[in-house]
Amino acid sequence: MAPEAGRTPGNAVRDRAGDPDARWLTALMHAAFFLLLGASLTRFLLRHPGEARTPWIIALSVAIAVLYVIGPVLGSRPTPRSLVWLGVLVAVWMVLVVLAPSFAWCAVPLFFTGLRILPPRAALALVALLTLFVVAAQLRLADGFDPNLVLAPPAVAAVATAVFVHMQRQAVRQRELSERQRELIDDLLRTRRELAATERREGTLAERQRLSMEIHDTLAQGLSSQQMLLQAADRTWDADPATARRHVRTATGIAERNLAEARRFVHDLAPADLAEGGGLEAALHALAARETAQGQGRLTVRCHVEGERHTALPDRVQSALLRIAQGALANVKEHANATEAALTLTHLDDRVVLDIADNGQGFVPTGRTGTAGSVRGHGLPAIRARLHQLGGTLTIESVPGEGTVLSAAVPLTATSPPTAPEDLV
Repeated sequence: MAPEAGRTPGNAVRDRAGDPDARWLTALMHAAFFLLLGASLTRFLLRHPGEARTPWIIALSVAIAVLYVIGPVLGSRPTPRSLVWLGVLVAVWMVLVVLAPSFAWCAVPLFFTGLRILPPRAALALVALLTLFVVAAQLRLADGFDPNLVLAPPAVAAVATAVFVHMQRQAVRQRELSERQRELIDDLLRTRRELAATERREGTLAERQRLSMEIHDTLAQGLSSQQMLLQAADRTWDADPATARRHVRTATGIAERNLAEARRFVHDLAPADLAEGGGLEAALHALAARETAQGQGRLTVRCHVEGERHTALPDRVQSALLRIAQGALANVKEHANATEAALTLTHLDDRVVLDIADNGQGFVPTGRTGTAGSVRGHGLPAIRARLHQLGGTLTIESVPGEGTVLSAAVPLTATSPPTAPEDLV
């Protein structure tokens, strides 16, 4: 039952530093060593009082006790210091056994000490050496030859070594099982993330394919028909004006239908409140009125517009700010326990700012601008993503018991990447 190749006997114990069984075994070995040492010293003093070797026995007993106490400080790794310490400890014990054979049974804890520190072969060699000293000491104490004294120490050493190696292997198996479980959990989480990302990509591709087919079947076909009709009208304009005018009227009808289709696309991709016309201010007022009505007296939402708009806001800015207001109010309803909320749209010279304030329970943000862990709910990542696309910034101010203010600022001169259709819905 030799330990695994390439591993020191102490590796498993170190790997099980937090294992209750390892701590229990270590404490038991320490207690057994000092109990055997004390019993051996007491036996010697009772049976050999006043002998000349008594001071040496006492001094060596104290020395080996001190050495044994120093051991845990040096650790279980086979470093030069720990190897020197083990050599001195064994040497002092051997001298004690030579002077007083009753100290032989202190070898049992030393078995575990050697197995814990030394490589496998060196540890087994030390166990064999200690066993030989125990056998010799027992024979010295006996009146005559006793086969039991020759066979019992090797049997005890074998059992002790087998128990230690078994615990090592159990610890290694348990650790490997835990590592495999962690790897399996990591693989499952990674697979789930990859699956979610794949589903999002497939959904995006499917939506883009749907839109491309819609555009091909409506706008593209209509524009192609218009082109052919206008070309036909141009060819017959002089020879047959009536036919040419009929072609132009047909092309005009197709253009009207294409315009209606284009407006339908815009209506489907943009927030409904914006699609109804009136701009961002009207959409925010409609949102506030709708949330107040849905609150049924539990939440009142007011909307204010400050400053004058110098230029028309781009459609993507209006859409993003309206979505931000919707997400923020959803968080207020779900988490804040607020009775009042306010939407404030402020037009400045170089930027537009949307503030969403509530009188709810508030919280403690982890940073001035907030982090993913500083705001409750799942709306913050979407808000951040929309503002990032527009080159904007997000500021969150909140105090427990005093409500929360979320401020989204979008620079009017920012150059942001074009917004994909799926980012608008």
